Amino acid sequence: MAIKNWNAPRSIAREDMVATSDALLAQPDIPFVEKEDIFRLEALELAWDIGVMTYTPQDESRIPTDLDGKKIGFFLLHGGSADFRFMAPLARLLTGKYGYKVVSMTYPGRLNFENPTREWPGDTISPDGVVRTPIWLRGETITPDQMDVIRDVSLRARYGTRINARAKPGTLFYDRMAAWPVAFEEAMKEACRRHLPPDSYSIFVHGHSTGGPFVHMLTQRVANIAGVVGMENSPFATIYQKMLDIDWPGPFTDLLIRTWRDVARYAGAEAYHQEGEKALMRLPWLMEDVFDEWEKSKSQPNFKAEYIMHYACTRELTASAHAVARRLKLDDNATAALVDRYIGYTREMSGPGVKPVPPILLSITKFSRDHRAEVYENVVLPSFAKMNPAPPVTLVRFEAGTHHYEHAEPDLPIGLVPSITALWHDAIRSGYFSRRS
Repeated sequence: MAIKNWNAPRSIAREDMVATSDALLAQPDIPFVEKEDIFRLEALELAWDIGVMTYTPQDESRIPTDLDGKKIGFFLLHGGSADFRFMAPLARLLTGKYGYKVVSMTYPGRLNFENPTREWPGDTISPDGVVRTPIWLRGETITPDQMDVIRDVSLRARYGTRINARAKPGTLFYDRMAAWPVAFEEAMKEACRRHLPPDSYSIFVHGHSTGGPFVHMLTQRVANIAGVVGMENSPFATIYQKMLDIDWPGPFTDLLIRTWRDVARYAGAEAYHQEGEKALMRLPWLMEDVFDEWEKSKSQPNFKAEYIMHYACTRELTASAHAVARRLKLDDNATAALVDRYIGYTREMSGPGVKPVPPILLSITKFSRDHRAEVYENVVLPSFAKMNPAPPVTLVRFEAGTHHYEHAEPDLPIGLVPSITALWHDAIRSGYFSRRS
């Protein structure tokens, strides 16, 4: 049933989140099928294996429809350290409580095809110094001789010492690190085409954190994407770069190998936002929690190539496009077109015949490190307003939670996920995504 005269709330109180969580989790589940789809595609004359998880009601007649009679589906992307498993609680609630079809994609290279559980073994850096590397193609291995392992302190205040696997020119690793942006675009479009085709589905997209710029970019490249439903998701990369005011210093050849430091950079900031400076007085306790959390998270991929996109690093996006052009022996015109394609991923498209950016519903948590209300008010919302045409954009503040919004809290067993899905469900039923500014 549609909701009339609905407007997104400016904020959602914690007690309302608890009530929503209790009520939603008590509802009976809609039976659904959870299925993995692994497909191969070619991008820039390299083969790539891509994995998606689909969540579909057993009775597909229960999938809600929009005003045009099309079924409603969601396309989800995880954040910078993870794979599809991070999005599972959200996906299962969207399907199991509301009946939506959900497609949850893992970034190229992040799926551990060698383990049926998809968990990654051991630590990201083995005792002999060998680092964990992506699996872009089943049966293919990126070997230690294809890289140098670098200790980078250029952003130490934010990241600590970063451990990077730097691809050597002339290696397969180098070629993959130059080509993955196009593989990422093609993978998202193919996942939507296979599972949420335009003749029968309207799609809503969500990308947590690093996934945000990718789904924003996708909105104008897939015809049946109807809107962005955000929670702690970065906006277009050019806007995110303004949010943090960081010029990414690393070359496109660097694969960040995550360590406990990547847990600490969130834990410290979140403790500060919740407790103030006194959080430093219990630093040993905080570090114990950091190491415990790292032990639990090591089975996630925990490597990252996507910083040059996330921070709209046009210098390195250009360099990676040129590296591909040299390998493919492209002429000047084709090289320039490839550079334009790479740079175009960082911002909205405009001009005659271009699909406008669809309506956007953004949300942030109370104790996020980077997604702060003042930054959204001063940078993010004005940046969207300058687009031509400007999409409708609304910001909702959740008065609880951290960047990892699925983490359990007292009285919130799966974090903010129930309240997030309830907000999105109400927005869709209200017709919010049919509006134009």
